[in-house]
Amino acid sequence: MSLDTTDRHYEREFVRTFFTSPTAVEGEDDSAKMLRSAAQLRGMQAPDVWVPDNEDATAPSMRAEGIGNIIDVVAEHGADFPGEIHPRVVWHREDPALRYQGFQQMLRIATDDSDAIEHLDGFVIPEVGDIDDWKKADEFLTIVEHEAGLETGSLSMSVIVESGEAELALGDLRAEMGKPANNLERLFLLVDGEVDYTKDMRAMTRTGGLPPWPELRHNTSRGASAAGLIAVDGPYDDIRDEAGYLARMRENREKGMTGIWSLTPGQVVAANTAPLPPEDGSWLLEVDGEEIDLTEADGNHVYDGDAVAIEKAGEDDYVLSTGSDTRELDADELREEVVNMAAYVPGMDDIVDSMEEFEAAKEAGRGAIAMTQSATLVIDGVEIEISRDRMWDEATYQAAQTPITLFQDVYEHRPDQHEALEEMYGEDVVERATAVGS
Repeated sequence: MSLDTTDRHYEREFVRTFFTSPTAVEGEDDSAKMLRSAAQLRGMQAPDVWVPDNEDATAPSMRAEGIGNIIDVVAEHGADFPGEIHPRVVWHREDPALRYQGFQQMLRIATDDSDAIEHLDGFVIPEVGDIDDWKKADEFLTIVEHEAGLETGSLSMSVIVESGEAELALGDLRAEMGKPANNLERLFLLVDGEVDYTKDMRAMTRTGGLPPWPELRHNTSRGASAAGLIAVDGPYDDIRDEAGYLARMRENREKGMTGIWSLTPGQVVAANTAPLPPEDGSWLLEVDGEEIDLTEADGNHVYDGDAVAIEKAGEDDYVLSTGSDTRELDADELREEVVNMAAYVPGMDDIVDSMEEFEAAKEAGRGAIAMTQSATLVIDGVEIEISRDRMWDEATYQAAQTPITLFQDVYEHRPDQHEALEEMYGEDVVERATAVGS
């Protein structure tokens, strides 16, 4: 009987990091050295999903050796690796020979005399096309499972969306998954590949760089949500631009896409930590569509910038300037304007406190409660006391639960990160966060 598409057949509900490693490096005494290094990563340096990459990251002349390296390294280190392991094999929607090579690569790994296959969670299929092409990959995986003596559906399949065809196929998934003629329930990750997507779309920019493709990321996230899968953004290849990487992840999370490709161990650490709730709460100002973080000093929250200016114009009068807009306001009017610009970013303990308070209120028969957040903001030396009330009902509670559910998923599946999480939040907050919402 086919699985319900709302029932995940894999354990992870969130994937933060998708880390690729070349399977064979030419000109090295040990061509598997990068695989061996990645296989021994632990804690925040270890990804949720590790991808020994026998496609783009490995030269075609080294791919046969790369498969052997995957077998050797996974057999030796796979049992102790804290994340999931999903090798990427070759594939192409328009090339039967490449598809057959991908099948042979999976078959060789799965039927080797070593126990490597016992430590693999699935395979990554690149360059897929329309939904029929996805079904071909699924059928090959079914054959691989049969030849290896595995139960059908035991190997997950993740695909990389690198073409307009694959993007359109996202809309077919919900209808196709669960049909008796396929085993597409094995799908796990939907990963964007913006570089090849740009080539497939014949897109051009003035600088030769990649377009941002927000539509692709939205469509992939929507397709994953509709089919009960996990969406992952593609690589951010400016590996020194940590601020840009963090901004990209923040934009993605607003689309429901938590995971991102990581190219370096440094990006893995950033991508593992960025989606988690912050350690402490903070305030920001929203000015002309930009969010500006405030600095905490002596219990106050200080703005240090030139997008907003306040000058005293009298004992109880002020001049507020934001961009080209200048207004004369009294103290109450100024406070109202600052309240409208200010927003609070809750920390982990804030979220846990609010959820616990709402749970207690709900148990007492109350359907909604008001939560108040107060602070003193300092702009150009002017202190402004602000207070914001937020009404919490069941919908608010459910929305707030998403970052906690992410934390709980990480805590359950990554025990190697427990120490780091306790250092970030404290043992008491971690204990409460693992219990709230359950």
